[in-house]
Amino acid sequence: MYVTTNKLSEMIGYTPEAIRNKVKKGVWHKTIHYIKAPDGRLMMNVEMINKWIEGKKL
Repeated sequence: MYVTTNKLSEMIGYTPEAIRNKVKKGVWHKTIHYIKAPDGRLMMNVEMINKWIEGKKL
């Protein structure tokens, strides 16, 4: 499931700014942890981010 940055923030407790910083710094990877929708909006992959939080390898 993909959600917006704001929705992910509500779900996991990171601020929207912290989420964007993880994308910008390459901590979370495009097509694995997030995609860009056709309108350019970041859509976050909840399942893969939860795996990252749990420390699981991809």
